[in-house]
Amino acid sequence: MKRLILACLASAVLAGDALAVEIMHWERRPLAIPLPVDEERIVTLDRNVRVGLPPALANPEVLRVQSAGGVLYLKAFEAFETQRVRVQDVESGDVLLLDLSAREGASSEEILVVDSREASPARASASSGLSTGSSRAQASEASRPAAQASGGDAQRATATPVPVLLTRHAAQSLYAPQRTIEPLRGVSRVPMRLPESLGTLLPSLPVTATPLGAWRLDGWTVTAVKLENNDRRRAFELDPRWLQGEFYSATFMHPYLAPRGSVEDTTTVFLVTRRGGLDRALIPLEETDQAEEGAS
Repeated sequence: MKRLILACLASAVLAGDALAVEIMHWERRPLAIPLPVDEERIVTLDRNVRVGLPPALANPEVLRVQSAGGVLYLKAFEAFETQRVRVQDVESGDVLLLDLSAREGASSEEILVVDSREASPARASASSGLSTGSSRAQASEASRPAAQASGGDAQRATATPVPVLLTRHAAQSLYAPQRTIEPLRGVSRVPMRLPESLGTLLPSLPVTATPLGAWRLDGWTVTAVKLENNDRRRAFELDPRWLQGEFYSATFMHPYLAPRGSVEDTTTVFLVTRRGGLDRALIPLEETDQAEEGAS
């Protein structure tokens, strides 16, 4: 009954040429990233990752970590000494090590992490452009209208799958600073035609699923759904196989839900569907009830 095709989505958020971006090269050595206190710092990894925190940073009152579309949003609430954080690519299993610290006055400049094994002349050129002064930024701004005029054809030429583009756009639209949202030609926000709560999406968990918004591009639709844990005593790992419906892909912002009342009791899942919105992909309540009765 449940047909779910899982796709691990990886994407990058590149700030405009006029914005300062620090380029870091991953060469199998830990990357030292100092964080300012009470100010968010963005780290673009260009891949979908899971983050493993040491015990000293696992407290959400010390550090908040959000991951969406290949981008980490890090916010320290107090100063702390260097702690090693393990970041794993969910597709390849490769591990990247970050040495995080936090102090007053540290830079909040955005960071783009480039894997030296995959760096190409074109990518190096793009990275160089991000770190140059205002003269190159102005030149880029002057040429941007011509590039945008090419429209979706140039965008599709990157061979980035539309579900990846849509998921990245939805995550940025909901949670990223406005200035970092990458324009996506042809995308439009669409009505969801959904109830306020989706009781059949995760019937096996005590969660409330609330639709937040939907975006469409080239026949694909991504719908963002907020998940809230209603259990005050239990935490839950989130597994896409528990979702009930016909989805092309499902991407969770966080890999688990903490007990209700904690900072991490809420997350968002991005569901991509083909030829129709989420309203057509969900399994009706009657079918869900019959499946549960059959299992029992």
